[in-house]
Amino acid sequence: MINSIPDFIDSLSRIVEGEIRVDSVSRVLYSTDASIYQIEPLGVFFPRSSEEISAFLEAANIYEIPLVPRGAGSSLAGQSIGPGFILDCSRHLDQIISINPSEMSAIIEPGVILADLNIAAADFGLQFGPDPASQERATLGGVIANNATGAQSISFGMAADHIISLELTLDDGSQANFREMPLDAARNKARLSNREGEIYRSALSIRNDHFDEIVAGWPKTWRRASGYNLNYLMPWSPSAPPQWGGGSRMAQPGSSAYPPVTHGSINLASLIAGSEGTLGVINRAEIRLVPKPAFTCLTLLAYENLVSTCDDVPRLLDLKPSAIELIPANMIRLARSIPSFAKQAAVLEDLVGNQHEFPNLLAVEFSGSNLDELKELAQMTAELSKTPSLVVPDPGQQAEIWNLRKVGLGILMSIPGDLKPIPFVEDVAVPVNKLGQFVSGLEVIMTEHGTSGDFYAHASAGCLHIRPLINLKQAAGIGNMRVIAAATIELISSLGGAPSGEHGDGIARSEWLPKIFGPEIIDLFGLLKNAADPKGLLNPGKIVDPFSMDDHLRYGPDYSASGKATFLDFSAQDGFIGAIEMCNGAGVCRKSAGVMCPSFQATQEELHSTRGRANLLRNLLEDKSRQQVNISPDDVFNALDLCLACKGCKSECPSAVDMAKLKYEFLDHYYASRNARGRPIRDYLFAYIGEIARFGAAGKTLANFVLRKQNVFGLGTNLLGFTDKRYLPTFENMTLEGPDADPVRNSTPGTDEIRKQVLYLGDSFTDHFQPDIGIAARRILDAAGCEIHIIPVSGAGRTKLSKGFLSAARKQAEKVIRTINQIDPGGSMPVVGVEPSEIYTLKDEYPDFFPGDERVRELSARSFMLDEYLLRLGEQGSHPALRIDIGLKDENQLDEVVFLHGHCYQKAQPPAADGLPVGIQATQAMLEQVGYRVELIDAGCCGMAGAFGYEAEHYELSMEIGELSLFPQVRKAGQGAIISACGFSCLSQIRDGTGLEARHFVSLVHDRIFKGQI
Repeated sequence: MINSIPDFIDSLSRIVEGEIRVDSVSRVLYSTDASIYQIEPLGVFFPRSSEEISAFLEAANIYEIPLVPRGAGSSLAGQSIGPGFILDCSRHLDQIISINPSEMSAIIEPGVILADLNIAAADFGLQFGPDPASQERATLGGVIANNATGAQSISFGMAADHIISLELTLDDGSQANFREMPLDAARNKARLSNREGEIYRSALSIRNDHFDEIVAGWPKTWRRASGYNLNYLMPWSPSAPPQWGGGSRMAQPGSSAYPPVTHGSINLASLIAGSEGTLGVINRAEIRLVPKPAFTCLTLLAYENLVSTCDDVPRLLDLKPSAIELIPANMIRLARSIPSFAKQAAVLEDLVGNQHEFPNLLAVEFSGSNLDELKELAQMTAELSKTPSLVVPDPGQQAEIWNLRKVGLGILMSIPGDLKPIPFVEDVAVPVNKLGQFVSGLEVIMTEHGTSGDFYAHASAGCLHIRPLINLKQAAGIGNMRVIAAATIELISSLGGAPSGEHGDGIARSEWLPKIFGPEIIDLFGLLKNAADPKGLLNPGKIVDPFSMDDHLRYGPDYSASGKATFLDFSAQDGFIGAIEMCNGAGVCRKSAGVMCPSFQATQEELHSTRGRANLLRNLLEDKSRQQVNISPDDVFNALDLCLACKGCKSECPSAVDMAKLKYEFLDHYYASRNARGRPIRDYLFAYIGEIARFGAAGKTLANFVLRKQNVFGLGTNLLGFTDKRYLPTFENMTLEGPDADPVRNSTPGTDEIRKQVLYLGDSFTDHFQPDIGIAARRILDAAGCEIHIIPVSGAGRTKLSKGFLSAARKQAEKVIRTINQIDPGGSMPVVGVEPSEIYTLKDEYPDFFPGDERVRELSARSFMLDEYLLRLGEQGSHPALRIDIGLKDENQLDEVVFLHGHCYQKAQPPAADGLPVGIQATQAMLEQVGYRVELIDAGCCGMAGAFGYEAEHYELSMEIGELSLFPQVRKAGQGAIISACGFSCLSQIRDGTGLEARHFVSLVHDRIFKGQI
């Protein structure tokens, strides 16, 4: 660098509006991706236009500042980190400029998320062909730069095969537009005396003078994401995707020639695909789209060993499937422990049959326009196979199977402890007829070096993902990784394979390219790189002049971290530090759908993703001796401040990172270290709302006057920090113990019949702010033949837990447990409630407060939301005292539709061991049993999150989260529609955000039972 960073920043800030960050937090956030590496950058720049990218590169060239283009940071080989400035194109350059259905093409900016493009293209019956598993968060710029592909690659090839043109910024800030052109036009370009001209001169030289060297030294597989795409210049390929062009049942872009570059023409855009940002920065891309398949059908085949599984793939390819994916048994076993994926795993187990213990499955997919034909093909595949099999025509079950396969990478990384599945031979590709040889050889290599690993993914293309178990915190583990990598390279070289068939070279594999391609081709890579980037500033250390594969490791022998004793039990994650290190950086938390992570979905800030928070926590607790920048507790607090503790990450993160649980512990220690200084008064008000509510209920007239007038007086805003845009809830008259609570027994069984003993867990919100819900719940339980014992403790302690009062929360838990044991010394009564945040605190957090306590574990297992319990009650035989008669008196009542929004904690629940519905599925089933038609509102977190939405500094974000999906869908349902939700926060947020009143599902069930409709 010929000048200082401050001079560079000062020069750049004069000409761009995009934000430039050089603070410690940003540098730590962008120091990692989904790989095993960590490099703290100089800073981060968020361009707002292609002109700003040009200005940035021009200034970086003058000041000799290295730069690293980055999308979602989901790269597995370290491509999106480096010792320069990060150029984050995902924040602002995310527009789908146009979709041309007649030409089957789209023009996009580099920050467009692939899944978002596919949603938009689906309106025209189209999609982008390559389908990487990371598509829900991967940007198109990253997909192209990595030459990504996916499960359907045998039909659609690689990303390079779908590029029409690329608008680029070159290293000196100049612009270029690479598209297919006749050779004469390319020769004219080569006469230009600028960077574009230099690139064309090198490309034409490679094409005209080095065909024989390329053919002789090139890997023998078409599925290759290593090195530069020099073969596309010829154009020539050693092989082609089996279903490409005329061989496929689906229309393909262009002719059946592969690669799809017209002979006599040249397209330098193909060189940019897979170049990992080392040749230029993408401003805009025109890409081909393909018809979305009308139907698919799946056949599952089970095999006794891995080699026989792989050896059967060539035979299956003759049947013209659109995909063949390998799913290992270990992935299924691990998925069962992660709530969001347990259902998919259960589907696989049911399909294969519990009587079979086969270690591997092949999922063989057929796609096309004739469903009957696809079913016949799938059935024929099953009948011809000499192994147990099952045909899966149902689209829902297929989606669950594919989703499980796509998140397999993160699932396999969910193993706690220091021994982790490491992605350093992650996606080797070999000719598919040699796949069994490769698997056999690599198993020998791993056994010889005392380790093992799972094989999974794209069997149809000869590309498997492999994660040997390595401890990178030990020098011996790092040495073992290097030896295994070297032996693997020798193996794939002998088989004509490539180090990467999908995930690219990055830091992990660039070092090994000379052993695969040979010195002549490596020199050609250098020729192209020098023409495009003579100063070596574009993503240095990748492909050409590479870093060593064991440099810049996130963990190493010099890594150490320490934390204090915790209130909650983290032993299942190998301790508090281990729970943080469960985050491998895959970035699933950056997706735009689902519950995880609402604050990131609204802000698009890495700081507010689960990955970002884990990075900061890890840095805070790491030994500072090896760090360039250090994070303070205040930095972590600011990141966790916008965590809504929705538990979406616990459910949806493939590695099961539980940021809510980590936040609780952090807040407790954070304030304890300050002797509670700085803790807002409102934290005490919310945490102890149960105790305060009792006082408020007694003097409700005065309390309600103050609550209604707090915005007028400014009391809540100025003194307590509550927003003046909401009114705080007011106390209601009814209580569960009052005369209004007397049950109506018109459907109660006779006194000579046995009544089921039930413990009812109230909560502060229901008991004092909406007691009619509690009374309705009691009447329903009574009608179901239950004798109700009200637990005389308000709530399970959620409010204390969420604000980090862990000692107080544990004391309340002890009180709840002690009280339950007094009422039910035999430990036989189920606990039932209506507020998800309280019931699931008892169910989820109590075992963490009291690890090893068998009675607490049993209490957790018999704790239910009202709907969950009633569904189970109805399954217990025919005794009339144990069930509600749910026969409808009026069939027309089925026409009444309920639009149902689920509480985040409901959505985080894993499938139940008894197979009956839990969470929001239980609410839906209960409403349907009493005669409603239910439409689930497809939305994530509502944005309220208890006190969060009432706090002045959080109100706007709370509303933004609601506007992401929930509010628009509620408004679309319209006035007069029945909107239902399951928690006090959700009901309040819907009212405040839309002006429409939502009803608790309990009141809807109550209406049907006690108003003559059942």
